[in-house]
Amino acid sequence: MALWVDKHRPNNLDKLDYHTDLSAHLKKLCASGDFPHMLVFGPSGSGKKTRIVAILRELFGPGSEKIKIDQRIFETPSKRKLELNIVSSNYHLEVNPSDVGNYDRVVIQDLLKEVAQTQQVDASAQKRFKVVVIHEADLLTRDAQAGLRRTMEKYMGNLRIIMCCNTTSKIITPIQSRCLLVRVGAPTTQEICKVLHKVVKKEHCGPLPETLALKLAEDSGRNLRRALLMLETAKVQCHPFKDNQEIPRMDWEDFIRQVTTAILKAQTPEQLQSVRGQLYELINHCIDPTTILKTLAKDIIDRVDANDIKMRFAQEAAFYEHRLRTGQKAIFHLEAFVAKIMSVYKRHLMAMDM
Repeated sequence: MALWVDKHRPNNLDKLDYHTDLSAHLKKLCASGDFPHMLVFGPSGSGKKTRIVAILRELFGPGSEKIKIDQRIFETPSKRKLELNIVSSNYHLEVNPSDVGNYDRVVIQDLLKEVAQTQQVDASAQKRFKVVVIHEADLLTRDAQAGLRRTMEKYMGNLRIIMCCNTTSKIITPIQSRCLLVRVGAPTTQEICKVLHKVVKKEHCGPLPETLALKLAEDSGRNLRRALLMLETAKVQCHPFKDNQEIPRMDWEDFIRQVTTAILKAQTPEQLQSVRGQLYELINHCIDPTTILKTLAKDIIDRVDANDIKMRFAQEAAFYEHRLRTGQKAIFHLEAFVAKIMSVYKRHLMAMDM
């Protein structure tokens, strides 16, 4: 049984509920004879992957949805074997090279050359090229991006690349200049409410109170995927829906609140070591480091009273978020952020006692 977020995912540009101007522009682009390489970016839950699926359907028709999952083995120059799952149809491939870490250049070069050197075999295909979708492109190493840049130039006739990422800050300029940049912004709370009402109507489990819909949209942080998951959880916990129904929280959010409590309780090297272990646990459970930092910063700012200290914490959060996006090892920057917050807060408490 599919989750609502997958079950009700639109597969056509015309069916998308928001950013209609962008959908119309993409539709014209697909119909034109000169489809470019694309870099699709925007915040989590804004609908990037859904739009990419819709673009593929617009380019190749329903055949792009007949997919299979293959496990491919790549070999590094040092004879090390790398296993990677690849989602593919007759017209496209979807791959996440960041799963193999620093060896992503091997995957990029071998896979793209193989695809680019083969002609489109389906004579009835609307386009004469294949598409390779690269997810989490902002996690690619510099070497992989440099190799990708040369491949994009050499095999433009048989290959188009669609890259998907949250931010362009880690994508090198030569790749950005070779792609059409498509920003998919987060939907507004009103747009999320509209989608929630639509899903409830399709599932015949309404009515959904407007106050509850608005609360779900706001608590999701304008993340539509998260809002739909919260809606389905709310339906399981209490149905029919109620105006004052409690919004279910994620376990990792409660865990971050415990981290905040630990930071504000004591500012010592031992406490920092303990918090480091908690941060590692969050990362090991696949919580995005940027999300950890943002949630932690917001929770800390909400719990302190003085406006000057709130401002200082916000400045430090912005500084370390930039470090996190441009750096490599996430735990270093998260731990440095916590250490800085502890230092600033300790001085603030000492100043108040004097």
